[in-house]
Order: sequence, then structure tokens, then C-alpha cells
Amino acid sequence: MGKWKQAGLVCAGVLGGILISLQFSALAEKETRTSLPIEELRTFAEVFNAIKKGYVEPVGDKTLITHAISGMLSNLDPHSTYLDADAFKDLQVGTQGEFGGIGIEVGMEDGLVKVVSPIEDTPADRAGVKPGDLIFKIDDTLVKGLTLTEAVKRMRGKPKSQIRLSILRKGEAKPIDVTLTREVIKVQSVKSKLVEDGFGYLRITSFQENTGAAVVKHLNDLSKPGPLKGLVLDLRNDPGGLLNSAVGVSAAFLPPDSLITSTDGRAPDAKHEFHASPADYLRGSREDYIKRLPAEARTVPMVVLVNGGSASASEIVAGALQDYKRAVVLGTTTFGKGSVQTVLPLPGNTAIKLTTARYFTPLGRSIQAKGIDPDIVVEETANGGSTQRLREANLDHHLENNSEADSETAVKEAPAKPSSSRALPPAQPKPSGPKDNKDEGDEAAELPSRELASKTDYQLTQALNILKGMQIIRNKP
Repeated sequence: MGKWKQAGLVCAGVLGGILISLQFSALAEKETRTSLPIEELRTFAEVFNAIKKGYVEPVGDKTLITHAISGMLSNLDPHSTYLDADAFKDLQVGTQGEFGGIGIEVGMEDGLVKVVSPIEDTPADRAGVKPGDLIFKIDDTLVKGLTLTEAVKRMRGKPKSQIRLSILRKGEAKPIDVTLTREVIKVQSVKSKLVEDGFGYLRITSFQENTGAAVVKHLNDLSKPGPLKGLVLDLRNDPGGLLNSAVGVSAAFLPPDSLITSTDGRAPDAKHEFHASPADYLRGSREDYIKRLPAEARTVPMVVLVNGGSASASEIVAGALQDYKRAVVLGTTTFGKGSVQTVLPLPGNTAIKLTTARYFTPLGRSIQAKGIDPDIVVEETANGGSTQRLREANLDHHLENNSEADSETAVKEAPAKPSSSRALPPAQPKPSGPKDNKDEGDEAAELPSRELASKTDYQLTQALNILKGMQIIRNKP
């Protein structure tokens, strides 16, 4: 028993040291220390010792502890995870808009890698990898038994090297094998096009460090021929990214100091409000790019396009513009990722990505596992067809939306009492939009082209029709 007691104390010390290294507040740290589950840690020590003594092959202490940490995190929710040195480095590089790989956002479900969304114009996207695909084999290695970090590491590789993915897809009787050539993924997060005289199209594919500044540049480019009459902001299939970039993009269209989003969690530093102010959307001593906005950016009529692939940061932007009635939100319900992940560095250049808070729209609406419902529901095709997409509520261990039971209270208790410069509109029920009537037996029409602002894009066409209608109303004597 002496050995078990000693092992239990060692494990308690290891876990206690890990918690301290996460730099939680003194209060949270004290609470964790006083409620350390000694009996459960003793069980952990017994399992640890049994593996060390009796497992068929020798396993190092570091490997076992790493697996234990990974297991703790992966069973909390789909977005908390352990990052080894390579994964941590990839994460840091990825926020700058350049990294190596095949270009997919992934999660874990039933031990398989589940595709959340392919990143636009990457090898995975061009090969037809779809949201909801389950990757069960990477080259000759079965995914079952790998952690998400290990699976992602296998999908990374040198540019021009090949990788074979074996995929299970709903509706397909047989597995699909896809061979991809890895490349350096340089994500151009903002694209734009003047689709018609006076009507601009702005596409954001992800929220990176420089996305806010890029949005301002593209708005200026769109305005060069003359003031815009209308603007379509396309956030479809945008998996999200950096919170400060979402705040910066929102600041380009809303009055200064407007409340954009708020976060709430257990730790005191998880409770925060983010406004359309440089302190919240800039990092360091960078130039305030919002000062370069064209004059009409905050008044031009807008439609925001969303779908089930719009997640996280893109939902923050859509929710803020919807709450202030700054834009009409059109499309289908968004992904529903309303949680905030904090990256906490650990010794050895590793880290954990831990869900620390939920975020809320300016009117106090929680998006978690619910998403943003569009003001006008328009499916992807004229006959009502839309791609079936994975959503947050479909993921194992997803956080529940804890405000659904009292949505009126959530609105009444909005995170801030804005001054007149950032007054919030009264909360109102969202009108349902037009849907095309069709028989269930009709086949879905071909989905829109991947061409930027394609003329076959049904949702974009409807958005432009709405903007033209607004223009007619504004021009009436």
C-alpha cells in the first residue's frame, strides 16, 4: 500500500503542477487545490502502475501522462485539446494565414476524424472533401486509436508530398479514397468583386490576424468607381478564427464603441465585453486600420450570407450586425459554435486549447449549439436544396446552450447598457423568409459554382435582389 500511496501523491503533484502552470486565477487555483479528488487520483495511479508493469509493450511515463491529458481534454467538448510542440507551432503559424497541409478544419467523433469544413481553394476543397466526411484511414494507418493531434500531424507534411485519405460519407455505400498533394496553405481570407454597377461583394473565408485590415482595403477598392449602393458580405463556409479579427470586421460596419460580443465563463478573466474600439480589435501598437474606411462603409445597405458552415467568429459578426439591424442576414442557420477556446502554454513548447467561456451577441443571445437564424431563409438552390452539413449540436460532448430555457431573460440582461453612441435596437422576433415550394421528390439542383460571385449562386442572386429593392425604396420621392 505504501507504493500505491506514493504513486497517488506523485500523480496528485503532477496534476496539481499542471493546473498551476495554466495560470488560472488565484481563486480558481485555490478551489482546485482544496477539492482535489484523492480517491480518484489513487485509482488513476493504480491504472498507471498496472500499465507500466503489465502492458504487452513498454510505455514511457511521458507518453502515458500525455495520453491522460489528451483524454481529459477530448472528453470535455469537441474543441478542447492537447497540442504537442508541432501542433502548437502549427496553430501559431496558422493564425498568420500560412501553414502546410491539405486544408481542412477537423474534429473528432467516435474515434474518427470528422471534417468540419474544407478551407476554400485548398487541396481538400478542390478534391471534393465535404463537411461531415469521416476520415477512418490516413495512408495505411487507421485513425481509430489516434488522438486528434496525432491524426492532424499525419495529415501535415512537406509540400508536394502525397497523402491518401479513406473517407466514409453519408449516402455513399462504399468508402471513398482520395489522394491529395500537400502544399503550403496560404489562405487569402478576404476576396471582393464589384458584381454590378454600385453593388459590391465581399467574401471572408476565415478570420486571421490581418483580416480586418484586408476588409478595409477591399472596401476602398470596391468604392473607387463610386459610392456603393449595396454590399453583400459572404460568410458562408467560414469556419471562424481570431476573436479580435471578428471584432475588427464588425467595427468596419458599426458605430465606434458599439458592443460587438461578450464572453462569460467561470474564471473572472473569462468575463469580458468587446467593443468596436482599437483596444479590442488591435494587437500591439499597430495602426488603426478602421481610420482608412471609406465614408459609406457604416451606412451602405447590407446583406450577410450565412449557412451551416458559418462558425465561431463569422457567427459573432453575423449576430452583431443582425442585433443592430445593420444588415439583413440571409441563408440558412449557422453552425452554432458559441464557445471561446483559450490557448494555455505548457512546458516543452506544448499547450492546451481549453474551452473557457461562451460568447453572446450584443442582445445577450447565446449561439452555442443553436447558431444564428437568418432573417430570411433561402436555401442554396432555387428548388430548396441545401447541402446537409455537420453542426455543433451534432458533435459528441458539445456544450449545451444554457440560455435557451429563458431567452427573454437573456435579452433583458444584455451584457452592457450602451450609451447613445452604441444604442442597441429592441429585441424583436425574426421574420421568416421566403422558401421555394417544391415536392420532396424533386431532385436538388446543381449547387453553386465555386467561381467568386458566380451568376449561378442562387443565394447571392436573392441578396442582390433585396439590395436593389432597398435602393428603389430609398430613391422614392
